[in-house]
Amino acid sequence: MKSDNTANGRPQLSDLAKVAGVSLATVDRVINRRKGVKERTRKRVLDAARDIGFLSSDDAERYGRDRPMRIVVLLPAGTNPYLRLLAEIVKERVGRAAANEPFLRCFFIEGFNGSALASALRSNAAWADGIIFFAIEHPEVREAAAEVSAGGTRLVTIVSDLGHIPEIHHLGLDNRSVGRTAGLLIGRLASTQQGSIALVAGSRHYRAHSEREAGFLSLLDEKFPKLRVIGMREGHDDSAENYRHTLDLFEQVTDLIGIYNVGGSSNGISRAMREAERSSLVFIGHGLTPDTRRSLLDGTMDAVFDQDPDILIDQAIRHLTESRIRSRPLKLEIYFRENLP
Repeated sequence: MKSDNTANGRPQLSDLAKVAGVSLATVDRVINRRKGVKERTRKRVLDAARDIGFLSSDDAERYGRDRPMRIVVLLPAGTNPYLRLLAEIVKERVGRAAANEPFLRCFFIEGFNGSALASALRSNAAWADGIIFFAIEHPEVREAAAEVSAGGTRLVTIVSDLGHIPEIHHLGLDNRSVGRTAGLLIGRLASTQQGSIALVAGSRHYRAHSEREAGFLSLLDEKFPKLRVIGMREGHDDSAENYRHTLDLFEQVTDLIGIYNVGGSSNGISRAMREAERSSLVFIGHGLTPDTRRSLLDGTMDAVFDQDPDILIDQAIRHLTESRIRSRPLKLEIYFRENLP
C-alpha cells in the first residue's frame, strides 16, 4: 500500500500514525508486514486503519493474518558437493512452497571468513525472521549472532555450531562421537596396526571439524596406540587443495595407511589416490554425494558418514517455525559400497 497517495482526500500514513498513537515507522512496519512490532500494537494500527478508511475491512483482516515466516539460509561458497546439495534442496523447496509455508532464500558467502559471515548475519536480519547458517568459531560471528538474536531474529546453526548458546538452536551430528567412530573403523580396516594416518579438514575454525579430530585422536590413543597420526592438513573443503595435500602426503609419508577427511570435497583426495594407484589405503570421509558414491563403488573410499540433507533442512526450518521443539543430535548414517541406497 503506497503511503503518499493523497487522491480524493485518502488518509495517509501520517494520519494513521496519529490516530493509532504510534510512530510513522511503526505504521510503516505494520502496513508493509515487517517484523519488529508487538502483536497488540499491530492490532491497534490495523483497527485504526479500518476506522479511518485507510484499509477496507477485508484488507485489514488480510493484513492481520500472520504472514509466512521469512527464512534465509547462509552456506559457505566453494566446491563442497554436500553444500551444493543443500542449496539445491532449499531451491527446490522455494519452487514448491505453498502460500502459507515459510519464504526461503539461500545465499553463498565466502567460506571460512568470520567477518563475511558476521556481516551476512546482520544484513539479512533486516529482512529475515530466521536464519539458518554454518557457524564459524570466530569472535565477530559470536558477537553478530548475539546481536541479531537479541533483535528478534531466530537463529539455527547446522553441521557446525557456536558452542552452547541457549537462544541459538543447533542441528548436526555428535561430532566427537563421529570422530571416534572414524578412528575405530580405520583401526579395524587397516591392513597393519603400525603406520601413519592422515587427517584432512576444512578448517579448525569449524567446531564440527575440531570435535571430529578430537574424537578421532582419543579413540586411536585408546585402541590403536601404534598408529601415528599426521598433523591435520586444512584444505578449506576445496577439491583442488585436498588434491594437492594428498599428493604431498604420498611424497612425505612413506608408511601412510589411511586418510580421514573430517570435512568435505573428498573428490580431491579420491582423484589423487586414483592417479597414484593408492587404493589400498583406508579412506573415510563425509557427505554422500555423487562423487563419494562413485568412490565407494570403485573402492577408493571405504566408508562415508552422512547426515541426510533433507532431514537437516526440515529440522532447521521446524526449529525456526515451532516454539516447542528440542534440539538433539541427528542420526549418523554410515555407507559402505554394499549398503548404498
